Amino acid sequence: MKILLIISFMFILNISYAESIEEYYIRKTNEKFLLIEDYQVNMNVKLEIPAFRMPKKKYKVFYKNPDMIKVKARGFGILPKTGLFTSPLDNFDNLKNIKILNDNKSLDANSIILIGDLIVDSLKLEMPNEYTKITFDPIVEVEVDTLNWVIKNVTTRLDTLKLFNISNYYDLYDDKYYMPNKSIVKYYVKDKKIFNWLNKDVSNIIGKDGQGLENNSIVEGTITVDYYKYIINKGIEDKVFD
Repeated sequence: MKILLIISFMFILNISYAESIEEYYIRKTNEKFLLIEDYQVNMNVKLEIPAFRMPKKKYKVFYKNPDMIKVKARGFGILPKTGLFTSPLDNFDNLKNIKILNDNKSLDANSIILIGDLIVDSLKLEMPNEYTKITFDPIVEVEVDTLNWVIKNVTTRLDTLKLFNISNYYDLYDDKYYMPNKSIVKYYVKDKKIFNWLNKDVSNIIGKDGQGLENNSIVEGTITVDYYKYIINKGIEDKVFD
């Protein structure tokens, strides 16, 4: 009887014998993402980071599955790219030793947190030296909404020190697509050299105006992205991405 109950439970959740519960959550989130074949959206970006001066910026972004992205903007600007335009599967592929974090009591009933070790070699980063590569060992916490199968929050830490945090807030569009209406990206970096080095990967810089950081105090920067005027799954020609 107990075996039958377990088999029934796995059937209800659509979990195969070959996948773990962690793999199930990743698969379901990625399947929801893949429902979006293409979209275009307008974005307002507000930047609050020391050493960078930029007025509130407007972008138009075109996306086509699986990895075609076109960003249109006038003048200079900064647009965070980490985690915003890549699939959940691509992001989770950068982690190892993924497990469910069971001791977080602040989550609502429809959320879980997957935690894993960041695979440093998977990053598009040029390490300052071999020692940095060995000692740079971040962990990543990913909060998944298991009702709508979207990623609500991503936090990267070095031990107890936060490096980055991305919070996504969603609305329902066309009565069937949950898409972000706002993303807030926060940086917490103590050393200016580390900040400048990491910033090569976490942001796409099209011109900038700043003299750099003057000391080694904590750098707490925020990029707020507001999304509006979505056009989803209406078809985008490939020439748009040329």
